Amino acid sequence: MYNPAVTPRLSHDAWEAFLARHPGAHLLQSAAWGELKSGFGWTAVRLSVDDAGAQVLFRRPLPGLTLAYIPRGPVGDWLPKLLPELIATCRSERAFALKIEPDVAEGDPIGENLRQAGFLPSRQPIQPRRSLLVDLTGDEDQLLGRMHTKTRYNIRLAERKGVKVRPWDDLGAFHRLMQRTGERDTFGVHSAAYYRLAYQVFHPRGECELLLAESGGQPLASLMVFARGQAAWYLYGASSDQGRNLMSTYLLQWEAMRWARRRGCATYDMWGIPDEPEVVLESQFTHRQDGLWGVYRFKRGFGGRLVRTIGAWDFPLKPVLYRAYRLAESRLRG
Repeated sequence: MYNPAVTPRLSHDAWEAFLARHPGAHLLQSAAWGELKSGFGWTAVRLSVDDAGAQVLFRRPLPGLTLAYIPRGPVGDWLPKLLPELIATCRSERAFALKIEPDVAEGDPIGENLRQAGFLPSRQPIQPRRSLLVDLTGDEDQLLGRMHTKTRYNIRLAERKGVKVRPWDDLGAFHRLMQRTGERDTFGVHSAAYYRLAYQVFHPRGECELLLAESGGQPLASLMVFARGQAAWYLYGASSDQGRNLMSTYLLQWEAMRWARRRGCATYDMWGIPDEPEVVLESQFTHRQDGLWGVYRFKRGFGGRLVRTIGAWDFPLKPVLYRAYRLAESRLRG
C-alpha cells in the first residue's frame, strides 16, 4: 500500500533539484514539461528513491480508466529499486497500467530486465521511437560540412534570396501556420492554448525559442525549439504554402541549431521520422510521400545520426482492464 511517509511526492523545485544531479535527463522529464501537460488533462507526480526518480503523468484515456505514463524516463539507475514505489504510487491513483518510454537506445540490456520485472512491450508508443540526432560540436564550418551538399546549398540560397530569421512571439499566428501545415501534410496539431503555454513555461527559463523565417514581412516558416543541459529538440514546426522556392525551412533549422549551440548544446534532436530500418529509409525516401516520409527526406539532409529507443513498455496493474485496453487498441488499428 502506498505510504506518503515512505515515498514523498516531490515539489516542482525539489524535482528540479533532483534533476540537477542528472544533467542528461530528458526534457520530457523536466518539471516544466509536467507543468505544461498539467494544463491539458494530465496530473504530474514526481518521486525519487536514492539517486533514481521519475515524473509520472496520470490521465484518463477512457471513463473509469487511469493511465500512468513516464515519458523518456525514469531517471537514473532505477530498476529494480524504484519500481515498488512506482507501483504503489500508480495504485494510489487507481491506474490500470503504467506505460514507460525510457530514454534508452535500442539494444540496451535493460530491455530484458524490463521483461523480467513484469513489463510488456507496448503496441502503442506515444513519443516517436526513431529520430535523427545532429552533432553540434565543432565550429560552424564543421557542422555545415557534415550536412548534405544540397542542404548546405539551400541554406545559402535562402540567405541570398533575403530570407531572415528572428525570434517571434505571435503564438496565435504560429498556431494558424501549424494548422495549415497539419492540413497539408496530414498530421495532428495541438490547440493554440497548448503552444502558448509551452512558450510561457519554457521561454522565461531560456529553454525555448520560437523562431520565424520571413521575407519582405511575409511569414514563411516557424519552429519551436527546446533545450535543456547539452541537448536541444526540434518539437514543433510549420511552413506556409507561399514562397516555398525560397528554402526558408532550411535556414530556419540552421538558425535553430545556432541558437542551441549558443546555449552550449552538443546535440540537436530532429524528433520523429518513419520507424523503419536505415536500409528501408534510404531506399524509399525518394518516392514515398505518405506519413513522415517527406519529413525524413528533409531532415536527413542535416547530417544527423539515426537513433532508435527501446520503445514503450507497459506494466499491467489491473490485468482485466489492461487486456480490454489492448483489445481496444488492436481494433482501432485494424
